[in-house]
Amino acid sequence: MLPLPSPSSFSITPYSFLCLNFISYPLFKYSQNHSYRYPSLLGLSIFTLHAMAIDCISNIASMTHHPKDEKKDEQKKLVFDASVLKFESQIPKEFIWPDDEKPSANAPELQVPLIDLGGFLSGDPVATMEASRFISEACQQHGFFLVVNHGVDAKLLADAHKYMDNFFLLPLRQKQRAQRKLGEHCGYASSFTGRFSTKLPWKETLSFRYSAENNSSKMVEDYLVNKMGNELRQLGRVYQDYCEAMSKLSLGIMELLAISLGVGRAHFREFFDKNDSIMRLNYYPPCQKPDLTLGTGPHCDPTSLTILHQDRVGGLQVFVDNEWHSISPNFEAFVVNIGDTFMALSNGRYKSCLHRAVVNSHKPRKSLAFFLCPEGDKVVTPPAELVSQNSPRVYPDFTWPMLLEFTQKHYRADMNTLQEFSNWVQQRNS
Repeated sequence: MLPLPSPSSFSITPYSFLCLNFISYPLFKYSQNHSYRYPSLLGLSIFTLHAMAIDCISNIASMTHHPKDEKKDEQKKLVFDASVLKFESQIPKEFIWPDDEKPSANAPELQVPLIDLGGFLSGDPVATMEASRFISEACQQHGFFLVVNHGVDAKLLADAHKYMDNFFLLPLRQKQRAQRKLGEHCGYASSFTGRFSTKLPWKETLSFRYSAENNSSKMVEDYLVNKMGNELRQLGRVYQDYCEAMSKLSLGIMELLAISLGVGRAHFREFFDKNDSIMRLNYYPPCQKPDLTLGTGPHCDPTSLTILHQDRVGGLQVFVDNEWHSISPNFEAFVVNIGDTFMALSNGRYKSCLHRAVVNSHKPRKSLAFFLCPEGDKVVTPPAELVSQNSPRVYPDFTWPMLLEFTQKHYRADMNTLQEFSNWVQQRNS
């Protein structure tokens, strides 16, 4: 056999060199018999053979791989790739929910008030009082209501949905450039595979921070460009505009909430005026076994107020009177619900309600969720009008960053988040 180049000249280890000889020798003999001359080796360069050698070593290593290591590797490698999993008839066990939490078929429709904001936005005092009364009734019962004539531009809404499609149809590797890190609330997440190992949600999300501070006018755009590159600048501009529209709408709703609770009309608007909020794009791909999994598990939002815009595919369900109910999509309306932080601000008068999302086998579902949150240094404490001898304090004082950290690092959000957090705060203070 003719000598091959020295291993050191190609940074080949002794083991890979042995494999290289093992692979190349039969090829060389073949080339001798068929008038080929070294180093062509049937058109394979030494670099190609080197790659084959590495492959050879990998195969040998895998043969000696311990089963426990394989199990660890498998768990580590679990990735929710919607482009693949939406066709799978056998879904991974990590996405299968317990029998008592599996989705219920034919959930009855929840009767939620449809509140026309047109009169309130134009300054009509009668329409304002009527809207606040409807909101009060809904928030004492389950915390969900719909708003129409909300003043949000229809083209902006259409663009927000279009660019959501554009993002989630990107290859997984490209979306992972904005990968959400453990313990953080911003970025791209393909399910919660890196954080939990059971009851995983059948969804992808992209979350980013929005601040109403005057010097934050390009925060969303800059974040997405920094993470994904300049080709997503227009997407960033659309969601910057969308967040600004949501912030404005949520401050108006806060006025109505204040009126409905009998506190100063400007109280909550001023509290959230420089809000530091979260925007989330939700994508629920089809699932061939929709009766086994959930798009989002049962939870109460830990934030203050959620403004949700659904596409035309149903999936939102709310737990009321010990039964799951659906809220059908209405493209003209926003679904609004109270979160844990506002429940604490209202001293428990308004409810943060348990809800979830279900999936189907034939259509993807998409939604836009804006989570209103106060500035980091604002102390969440109810106004004096809502505290009395007959209505003592229900929850301790806290700041939003404390609750956010609790949900990201200590506790998976569910129906008991606020109570568990309150216990945690009280233990820490004592």
